[in-house]
Amino acid sequence: MRGTASRRWSSPIRLLQYTALVSTLDRFAMPPMLVAIAVDLDVPLSRAVQAAGAYFVAYGLMQPVWGLVSDRLGLVRTLRITLFLSALTTAASALAGSMLALAVFRCLAGGFFGAAFPAALIYVGDTVPAPQRQRQITRLMVGVALGTAIASALAGLLAHVATWRLAFLVTGGSALLLAGGLGRLAEPAVTRTHRTVVAPLVQAMRSRVTVLVLLLAFIEGAVLLGALTLLPPAVEATGVSSSVAGGVTAVYGVAVFVSARLVGRLSRDLHPARLIGLGGAAALVGCIVMAVSQAPAVAMLVALLLGLAWAAMHSSLQTWATEVLPGARATVVSLFAGSLFVGSAVAAVVVSGLAQDDRYREIFLLAAATSIPLALLAVWGRATWRRAEEEPA
Repeated sequence: MRGTASRRWSSPIRLLQYTALVSTLDRFAMPPMLVAIAVDLDVPLSRAVQAAGAYFVAYGLMQPVWGLVSDRLGLVRTLRITLFLSALTTAASALAGSMLALAVFRCLAGGFFGAAFPAALIYVGDTVPAPQRQRQITRLMVGVALGTAIASALAGLLAHVATWRLAFLVTGGSALLLAGGLGRLAEPAVTRTHRTVVAPLVQAMRSRVTVLVLLLAFIEGAVLLGALTLLPPAVEATGVSSSVAGGVTAVYGVAVFVSARLVGRLSRDLHPARLIGLGGAAALVGCIVMAVSQAPAVAMLVALLLGLAWAAMHSSLQTWATEVLPGARATVVSLFAGSLFVGSAVAAVVVSGLAQDDRYREIFLLAAATSIPLALLAVWGRATWRRAEEEPA
């Protein structure tokens, strides 16, 4: 009985959920602490927002690189190496004495953590048949949800009662433990060989549907991740503490946890285009509501809507990314994740001045306006696409 329980907790999908949890834990630790970091390091809030943007830029830009590296070095080996380096650079973030040093270490940590979740998606794509894939990807979102909730609540609380530096020590230590634990994960049997390093990139860029999926990921990152990054400081602008703001964001994690299970069941009967439409509607309503009021109670409702949007729309787009070009899956999935977080980073930079002036109404109205073409284009594209012959149903 004990052996069965041990195998269950160290099964491939469990280990991949832990990977999603730890990478999300680090990614969402900084937003609830932006105000506390700016005060402690005596810099404007816009500088702290830009430092968070540097993390997302590196997180996004390095993901295609790790996709190419994993084809040569091995998926699990690449994952373990990058997690070890993530642990070192995240711990260094906790020791930063200036905003410049913090931005540099967060940028490095983002670059290394960028390998984590795409590797989990690629692993699912290589080992799970297409009909069951979206359900397994929504199971990965359980790890994302838990990581989001824990990071949002814990980081905001630590910043309020102690120091924001402790949060980075927690995420760095978690990454170090996971790097060792992933030794139990077997390399997938699928191997991809290309004539040159850039061959899969060229193949991806020549595929119109792949380019469309990457464009959608970029816009989605700007809307969903951009809105979520600025949710805590928007709530803090009403006069509440960082712990309260972090608690509001933790509701998002709970929403993703519940919505992921719901979407997993719905995916058995509903076409992915309908799930994308559901997510797009939730994003639009959430951003409009947040533009009207940034009060904590209202923000909790918005967090619920953004969580539903992420589970329904994002899981559908992620699954689509694993299917559009099976021969270059690692590269496409990595480019997808990179596009997502570059979109988030670009949004953070574009609206950092508005955030500095507490003009959150304009920020969320922009997000709402952008969510409309995102949803329409994504629904149309997924509804008209047909799976390639080499990816059998």
